[in-house]
Formats: sequence, C-alpha cells, structure tokens
Amino acid sequence: MLSTIVEKHIELHHATGYLFRRQGNLLRDFARFAEARGEDVVRVTTALEWAASVPSLSTRQGRLGVVRRFAWLMQAEDPRHEVPPAGAFGARAPRRTPYIYTPKEIRGLLKAAAKLGPPGGLRPRVYATMLGLIAATGLRISEALRLGLDDVTPSGLKIRETKFRKSRLVPLHETTQREIDAYIKVRAKVGAIDDTVFVSERGTALQYATVVAVFLSLVRGLGIHPGPGKRGPRIHDLRHTFAVRSLEQCHGDRDAVARHMLSLSTYLGHAHLVDTYWYLQATPALLSDIAKRSEGLAPGGSP
Repeated sequence: MLSTIVEKHIELHHATGYLFRRQGNLLRDFARFAEARGEDVVRVTTALEWAASVPSLSTRQGRLGVVRRFAWLMQAEDPRHEVPPAGAFGARAPRRTPYIYTPKEIRGLLKAAAKLGPPGGLRPRVYATMLGLIAATGLRISEALRLGLDDVTPSGLKIRETKFRKSRLVPLHETTQREIDAYIKVRAKVGAIDDTVFVSERGTALQYATVVAVFLSLVRGLGIHPGPGKRGPRIHDLRHTFAVRSLEQCHGDRDAVARHMLSLSTYLGHAHLVDTYWYLQATPALLSDIAKRSEGLAPGGSP
C-alpha cells in the first residue's frame, strides 16, 4: 500500500535527524487520497488533483513539491511511480518581503494586547508577555508556544529540539527576565492543566491558530494591516525585526560583523549561517552604514 511506503519514508527522515512534520502529514494525506482511488503508486494526474484541492497557489505549489520529491526517490525502487512535472502551477512566488516593525509599533502592539478581555483575566497578560518575549528574543512562535515552566531558568530559556532538532539556551535581558517571572507568578494563580508557559483562560495550552487570529485582530486595530485577505505584518516578522535591529547595533570592522552574525545565528537557532542572512532586510540604518563604508573604499575616501 502507498501509505506503508510513505510511513517508511517518514521513518527514514526521522532516523536521519529531520522533524519532517509538515511533509509527513502532507504525504499521509496524499496517500489516503490516492488509495481511495485504488492506487498504490504515485500518479501524475492524482498528484495534480490532490495538490489543486486547496485555494492558495503557493500552498498548491508546496504540496506538489513534497509529492514530487517523494515520487522521484521512490521511482528509483519502483519505476511505476510517476514524477509530477515541476512548475505545474507556475513559477514559485518570490520571497515575501518581511515587515520590519518600528519600536513605536511594537510598543503599540504590546499595549493593545494588554487591553484584551476579559478585564482582570489572564488572557491580556498572556498575549502581552508572549508577543513581548518574541520581539525581545526573536523566538519562533512555535518555540514560544512549546515553552514549559521548567524551561524558564535564571540563566535564560531552554529551547528544546526545535525546527532543526537543535536545543539551545537563550539568555534574556534582565528586563525581559523580570517580565516573564512576573507573568509566571500571575499564571500560578490560575491552576493551569498544562505545564506550558502560555495558557488559555481555561488553563490549557494555546493553539497556534488561536494566537494568529488574536494577533491579526491586534495589528488590524492598530492600522498596520491592510485587512482580511491581504498581506500584512505577521508574528514571524517580529523575529525578522529582532535580527535586523540586532545587526543595526553592530558597528565595527568586517571581522566584528562576522562574529556578530555567528552569534546571532546561534541565538536564533539556525542550522546554517546562510539561514541568518536570509532573515536580514535592508533598513535605512543599515543602508546608511553600508553607504559610509562604501565611501571609505572609493578613491580618496578614508579606509
């Protein structure tokens, strides 16, 4: 059965250190779709129909890409597998330009989160603290949601086996440490069911979809999001902002910048240094610094 082949494929990726969570779930879904048609190998027509069953073009492309890579590998063992054509849904969209928040916008976001209802409830503290923590540390939203109470230590946050199966310790600024400690004291009065740091009013772990919905309502209320169905600031852009603002603070020679990038890459939990460069976005401050250094390289300029 195709589902059996898919499970072995997923197990192989797990054994080699890959989380393979999203890809695995997609392949399982595709296998069920194909088996419902009585198929035990990948067929191009079936793969295209399955991938096209979602409205978003980028999602269709991603779904097809996962099946295409799977079929390409499986074809080496069984030539009956058909490899879907690349670009069947057109060229992939260019990288989405991250939104770099201003300090004023971040302050406004946290103030708005602190005003969420119910008055006097835990919810306002949860969102204000969680969003503030992401902005101050560049954590992934998934990392923030999985934080356990035991992961908050005097030395910083223990981030366990995240996107690249890497664990790391994230030191906190004293002001951030103070805020998270104060929140945990308030949280202790709730009698939460789950031991995650950020919980709902019922004491259960927060769900990603719920957090995104609340976040969107906040940024739309602040007037920095164009509205439903349109692209605007994301929670993940707080991570981009942290990386960019961090680089803006690095003034020095080329070696100093290189050391800073290595430290930033480790702090963010990237598997490769190139992943950190991917996060950087040109800002007026960075462009001004680049211009000054470029002038020093021009004839007659100071080195």
